[in-house]
Amino acid sequence: MQSKAKTVKDYIAELPADRVEAIKKLRAAVRKNLPKGFKEEMNYGMIGYVVPHSVYPDGYHCDPKLPLPFAGIASQKNFIAFYHMGVSADPVLLKWFTNEYPKHSKQKLDMGKSCIRFKKLDQIPYELIGELISKMSVKDWIKFYEKYSKKS
Repeated sequence: MQSKAKTVKDYIAELPADRVEAIKKLRAAVRKNLPKGFKEEMNYGMIGYVVPHSVYPDGYHCDPKLPLPFAGIASQKNFIAFYHMGVSADPVLLKWFTNEYPKHSKQKLDMGKSCIRFKKLDQIPYELIGELISKMSVKDWIKFYEKYSKKS
């Protein structure tokens, strides 16, 4: 479900009441640990964390007018999603995360390629998500991205 909100504040204001606190806490964990160079903005109808054009002028290969996406937070129909492109790009980071997750949540990890789904809002491992976001610099993400996008 993509939002048409233009700002993060507007996005949060349109959330169902039962999602607001969890989204705010997830956002706070990300912002507290986000490496320098990434920027928070609305991206693809969700709260996004991107490499701005001022850092990576080429932008996103699917639409170069858009900045290079890295992570996102979204309220979906049946869950809250945290998207982290680096987990699908870096097998070492993926292994670390999947090994750490059970230490931080009683819920079984529900994960797609870069999407981590939280159906039980009281089981979101905010601290772990903060640590995950801190583990990849802008420079590292660009390296992984270029390696992947040039194969496509």
